[in-house]
Amino acid sequence: MPVRGEQTPRFNVRAYGIWINSQGDVLVSDEAHHGHRICKFPGGGLLYGEGLVDCLKREWMEETGLSPRIVRHYYTTDFFQPSAFAPDEQVLSVYYLVTCEETLATVHSLEGLHRFRWVPLVALAQDCMTLPIDRRVAEQLHADFAETLAQVA
Repeated sequence: MPVRGEQTPRFNVRAYGIWINSQGDVLVSDEAHHGHRICKFPGGGLLYGEGLVDCLKREWMEETGLSPRIVRHYYTTDFFQPSAFAPDEQVLSVYYLVTCEETLATVHSLEGLHRFRWVPLVALAQDCMTLPIDRRVAEQLHADFAETLAQVA
């Protein structure tokens, strides 16, 4: 409950999917957002009355035309992060590992707003991702999966 005179806290809850293909590449989205080009994981904002998994499935369908299968929860923001686009909002992002039966070849660019590409996990430096939480997740992915991928190669 805010103290009298304080602004009511605003939260921006986001759900993202991380798809790592059999070659060890991660799907990222290059897109326009508030007049800036950003690189992020596919996904987006939770609508009121929607659960996180439903949000992720809806966002993936809207962005990629693909229906993701949720493998498992991967990461939830565990630090304070103000929105880069609305500084009066706190961002809370939830990431899931996903897979898809369809191939990326079926994905269409949405009016030039989204372009999807595969980035090798070993090259997914945190500098590749634009947003701070995505950078943290990229770093964690590298730590969790790079050794496994090196053994397969």
